[in-house]
Amino acid sequence: MSRILLTTLNARYSHTSFGLRYLLANLGALRASTELVEFTINDQINDVLAEIVRRQPTIIGIGVYIWNVEPVTRLLADLRRVLPDAWLVLGGPEVSYETEQQAVTALADYVITGEGDHAFRELCERLLSGVVPVERVIAGGVPDLSTVALPYHEYTAEDIANRVVYVEASRGCPFTCEFCLSALDIPVRMFPLAEFLRAMQLLLDRGVRQFKFVDRTFNLNLRLSQAILQFFLERVEPGLFLHFELIPDRLPESLRDLIVQFPAGSLQFEIGIQTFNEEVGELISRRQDNAIAAANLHWLREHTAVHLHADLIAGLPGETLQSFAAGFDRLWSLRPHEIQVGLLKRLRGTPILRHDDAYGLVWSGHSPWEILQTACMSFEELQQVRRFARFWDLYGNSGSFQESLPLLLRSGASPFAQFMGFSTWVWEREQRRHNIALIRLYELLFEYLQECGTSADEAAVVLYRDYVRGGRRDTPAFLRGRDLPSIGKLRRVAADQHVPTRQRRHLGELPTE
Repeated sequence: MSRILLTTLNARYSHTSFGLRYLLANLGALRASTELVEFTINDQINDVLAEIVRRQPTIIGIGVYIWNVEPVTRLLADLRRVLPDAWLVLGGPEVSYETEQQAVTALADYVITGEGDHAFRELCERLLSGVVPVERVIAGGVPDLSTVALPYHEYTAEDIANRVVYVEASRGCPFTCEFCLSALDIPVRMFPLAEFLRAMQLLLDRGVRQFKFVDRTFNLNLRLSQAILQFFLERVEPGLFLHFELIPDRLPESLRDLIVQFPAGSLQFEIGIQTFNEEVGELISRRQDNAIAAANLHWLREHTAVHLHADLIAGLPGETLQSFAAGFDRLWSLRPHEIQVGLLKRLRGTPILRHDDAYGLVWSGHSPWEILQTACMSFEELQQVRRFARFWDLYGNSGSFQESLPLLLRSGASPFAQFMGFSTWVWEREQRRHNIALIRLYELLFEYLQECGTSADEAAVVLYRDYVRGGRRDTPAFLRGRDLPSIGKLRRVAADQHVPTRQRRHLGELPTE
């Protein structure tokens, strides 16, 4: 029996709840009577309920996010029925704003908004001592990070072997991009550097080799970013992999000098371009020098072995399909290894909502609260982009079509327009965006390339090279009987292959708010 149970529904098993581990590490004397149990949004709610009921906790703390609010709401309704005496406490980004307006918060006894590292412990201490707070909504405040216990010892051996290990050297963001919750944060605060690096060494000693930094502005404070890069550079070895989120227009020589020293496969940068439209950027208070950002991407691609993951957002106020397409084409020309196309989401409390009337923003009524249409992009246009994004992920970001994708895009002046035509064609053929077998993806591209004028022989050879690159030795049925190069001639290590694509995607797919 646990007096306190910390739990959440992660987006997938490979993810870990970083926030709950902070709460666990900062419980003080209550840590010994607390258990952390994680589930996923794909688990059956009755099964999750049974696991919680079996432990008979006195206090249940649940993390609520944009990707799990609907199943968590169902879970809370059932917990209220079968554990009527348990205290239900919510926290997380989804319930930190517009708190009183949500069905999920109405089912809870308490909601802790913002950073709950200390506030959750203080609430538990009061509840367990019989001092019941009157206020349902408790502001977590802004704790001094030197007083916050680091959570890295809470990663279990199973976590280290099978899950993403998240770390952070700082919190907050100084920028005011209106689509992002970080726009509401106070200026960046940093954890004590020496203590943080000691924790990283302990993780290395325990066998951690993949680190995902969740800092919104890793390269803002040069002293911090240089120290962290130097720390890992001195310990670099095969298998070490570091993921950082970078401000795109800030890459001074002091950082470049360190970055170029990392070997292939060890660094991934997530670079949020979001939009190249200057007017849209100004409208949403996004301060970004696009020329410098593009120059930095070009330099990273030409002079380093960093794997580059760049983001664009469709549906921003003022953005048309044509301007978004121009931004995609500009980004494609800079050759990042992945371009993640996402649709704008309505994150609770963000200033983006002030544009609803003037720019006709219409949002879905269900999580993850995606944009449905704007005054500048119709529902049908955004639906086309949604399909584009899914098929681009399968063809452009998967790493399975390294030669055949450029073959597809070479025949059009606009890569966006060319791939949009292809994605529309695939949709019309398959009438679905998910659960399409890889072999079918190859076959569809083979057919489409021929429709676009590529000879069957050229398309077959290029697709076959892509097909066997991952180690396959068979010949797809639709390519049998054609004059294909022998596998022996195709065996080589791709010069541009940094880390296995599956590993990169594994680290980069955390839904964020």
